[in-house]
Formats: sequence, C-alpha cells, structure tokens
Amino acid sequence: MKKVYIIHENSEWTVHLTKRLDELGVLYEEWHLDSGRLDLSKEPPEGVFYNRMSASSHTRGHRYAPEFTLQVLAWLETHNRKVVNGTRAIQLEVSKVQQYLELTKFGVQTPRTIAAVGKEQIIEAANEFEGTAFITKHNRAGKGLGVQLFQSLPALRGYVESPAFEEPVDGITLIQEYIQSPENYITRCEFIGGRFIYAVKVDTSEGFQLCPADACQIGDLFCPVGEVVEEKPKFEIIDQFSDLILRKYEKVLTENQIEVAGIEFIRNASGELFTYDINTNTNYNADAEAKAGKFGMLELAKFLQSELIKL
Repeated sequence: MKKVYIIHENSEWTVHLTKRLDELGVLYEEWHLDSGRLDLSKEPPEGVFYNRMSASSHTRGHRYAPEFTLQVLAWLETHNRKVVNGTRAIQLEVSKVQQYLELTKFGVQTPRTIAAVGKEQIIEAANEFEGTAFITKHNRAGKGLGVQLFQSLPALRGYVESPAFEEPVDGITLIQEYIQSPENYITRCEFIGGRFIYAVKVDTSEGFQLCPADACQIGDLFCPVGEVVEEKPKFEIIDQFSDLILRKYEKVLTENQIEVAGIEFIRNASGELFTYDINTNTNYNADAEAKAGKFGMLELAKFLQSELIKL
C-alpha cells in the first residue's frame, strides 16, 4: 500500500508532523538517514517521499546525513517517484552561496556576501567591509551556526585567531554586510505546496540564532527561543501579510522544484528588503500558531495527503 515516507535525521522535528498525519489517517513511514544502505539494483517503494533533511545535522552527530540523503533522493527521482523537496532542495539547504545565487537570478536582493576558505582569506575578505559592520556565518549552517557580528577588522582577527573560532563543516565562511533592522526583527515567510501560508515576525533582540522549532525551546542553548516568560513573544504571525516579494519567492521555489520552505528577509532603516535564507527544512512555532489559529504542520500533512491521493 502506498504511503508517505518522511526522510530526516532528527525525530524531535518530525513528531508534530507525524501527529497530524495520524489525525488525518495518512499512512507514513520514517526514513532516518543518519546511516543506512542504498541498493542501486532495487526499485524504491511506491509513495510520496518528503525530504526534510537538515543542514545542521552534523551538530547532532549525523555528519554525512545530507550527503547520503542526496544520493537517496537521486535514486527516487531516477525511478520517477513523487519527491517533495528533492535533490535541488538539498543542494540549496546545505549552501547559502547557492541560495544567494539563485535568489539573485530571480531579482531578489541579498546582502553583499563574500565566501572564503582559510583564516587569512576570511580576514582579507573582511577588508572589503572596512568602516561598516559585518557578520560572519557558515555556508552550510542551520540554527544560525557561525553567525557573529563585528564592528571592526581587528575584532574579526581576534576572533578568527582565537580558540573560539568555529570552523564550518564544509570549510566555507561567509563574510556579509550587516543589515540593521531599526525594530530588531526579521520576517520569515512560510510556503507549503509552493503556496504562501503565512509570515511570522521574529524578534532578534537577543541575537541571530533563532529557530522556531519547539525542541529548540526546550534545551538548545544555540537556539534561545522562549527560554523565559516575556511580555513580547519571540515569534508572532503577521495578520494579512502581503508584499510583492512573495511572487518572486514563489518563482524561486517553483523553478527549483521546492514545495516546502521558509524564506527569511530583513528590512534596513530605509525600508529596503534583503533576503538572506531559504530553509527547506522549515519548522513552525506552536505558541505563535495557537495564537493566530494557523497551523503549518496541519497544512503540510494535508498537502502530503493530497499528493498521496493523486497517486
């Protein structure tokens, strides 16, 4: 019997989806690809395959999960199986360089960025931003890995040459212009089935490393979400959000065969919009959704159910 196959490496991020699939009576099976075997002589089962592999898998001890997932997705696509977020999605998930190139191709403005390998190259690249604030981040990131704000070149050199320096898992560090939001928040636009679902405002006053997953709120020190009771919520769904950028985002997703994603942007003091992240392993914040009465995992489960019915 055909079913939905969920490809991932972190059960804490799939439990809300499987709960919704259970509610809808949808048959599913989880493929945990932190390890495994792939017999190329065999055909895959029939069904809908949903890829939600994370770029940050190596922080949970699953260093090669994205690489293995890419091979599995290629195998599925070769056999013409229905794959939600296939090989192109995983390629963008693990490379912000490729994300920015793709966004630029479709007229989406991104912050000025230089990719560098090697500590001296990082420092030399930062010379291009002399006199202005800039940030560093990992090319293959997730959870805001490697994101640091610098006001000067000496400050960067001190960090790069110290034991605190975080070596990116793929060796590529990005040096990027710092976009200052006058109100200290970014906006994340959620898409399911390639269609815009809602936008959420994320408070950045406590730093850059923000993830909407409930698991992050429980005990991930690198994702400080909801750790204390606050008057102002960290995540807030924007009622009736509308912007012309959504058409461009949908075009980017369509052309890259990505059906489920969260895309993040920030506005500077002049109101200019800069897009800086495409997350194809998107999560949703339960508190914000309960307050707004909108539920991403329910919409995702319904979408996967509809794709299964089409088969």
